[in-house]
Amino acid sequence: MRLLKSLWITLLLLPISAQAIETKASYALLLDVETGVALFEKNADARMSPASMSKLMTVLMAFEALESGAISADEEFFVSDDAWRRGGAGSGGSTMFLNARSRVSVLDLLRGVIIQSGNDACIALAEGMAGSEPAFAEIMTERAQELGMSRSRFINSTGLPDPDHKTTARDLAILARQLINNHADYYRLFSERDFTWNNIRQTNRNPLLYANIGADGLKTGHTQESGYGLVASAEQNGRRLILVVNGLNSKRERAREARKLMTFGFRNFQRDLLVEAGQQVAELPVWHGDEATVKVTTKQRFDIVTPRSGRRKMVATVTYENPVLAPIKTGDRLGKLRITLPGLVPQEVDLVAAENIDKGNIFGRSIDSLLYIMVGD
Repeated sequence: MRLLKSLWITLLLLPISAQAIETKASYALLLDVETGVALFEKNADARMSPASMSKLMTVLMAFEALESGAISADEEFFVSDDAWRRGGAGSGGSTMFLNARSRVSVLDLLRGVIIQSGNDACIALAEGMAGSEPAFAEIMTERAQELGMSRSRFINSTGLPDPDHKTTARDLAILARQLINNHADYYRLFSERDFTWNNIRQTNRNPLLYANIGADGLKTGHTQESGYGLVASAEQNGRRLILVVNGLNSKRERAREARKLMTFGFRNFQRDLLVEAGQQVAELPVWHGDEATVKVTTKQRFDIVTPRSGRRKMVATVTYENPVLAPIKTGDRLGKLRITLPGLVPQEVDLVAAENIDKGNIFGRSIDSLLYIMVGD
């Protein structure tokens, strides 16, 4: 029987346990973008109504269509009577103030969604890309599932209330990370502070854009059911964080809580290089090989997030299946390096063989088998 084996290694003493923080938000997640480590969370996997924050999924679909060549930025989409009626000036909701039966470029519609939160712009994009908004919503949900947004379901392109239109703070963070990491050319639209359409100037509603903390996106949301929410991102000194909050009571409370949590993330945590790409991490025992051990390393550099304050031990665990069977080829995945820090989820990286290990001769393999039967490893 092959068993899971662990090597425990105390690497160093670190300042740990950043001061605790609370939030009035019903749902919250603060994420380090590069590592994916959650720095703070509250009900992050509970399904919630996202309101206009779900427009980020509509935006992602448009970004992907633009970059695949399926549509072009200057292509004009038709504004249907339905888009105008449900999302236009007379709808009572957020609007770009589109004229019914007009044609508007994809790029202007995107600005209308991102900056003005226009429901009419969302519907026009949905109908232009998929023929109808219900068909577009199905594609949104399918794409969300592919991205790992496993608890999300989209019924419309706007985030207007529907009992089945739900997502989670963690899913919205996955979505924001996708927009940031894979769509840099269009992501800049999120930092634009105003947009004028139909001679009506509207300003970007993201309060962190005006807070001088390095924020450059993404999207607010509000309905009576959802409360006030925000998906935001900011970068300071090469570190980028994503914040999701929802369920707040007012615009002012949203701005205050968002700034507090984002500031907490930058002040209380840092990202450190732990292992260089190709650096040896450990040697694992080999069974039936021409060598007794195999060196293991990481394919890529391994950065970890660490708190700045407090003092406790940081522990590294090398986990692998025991015994490691020969033959082994350079690059074979043999285990994981796991870093455990109080107050943070474990941070892991794959460990791979740094060398080839051939099978040993028959005599050596027989001795290995006998020893393993008698005393294990």
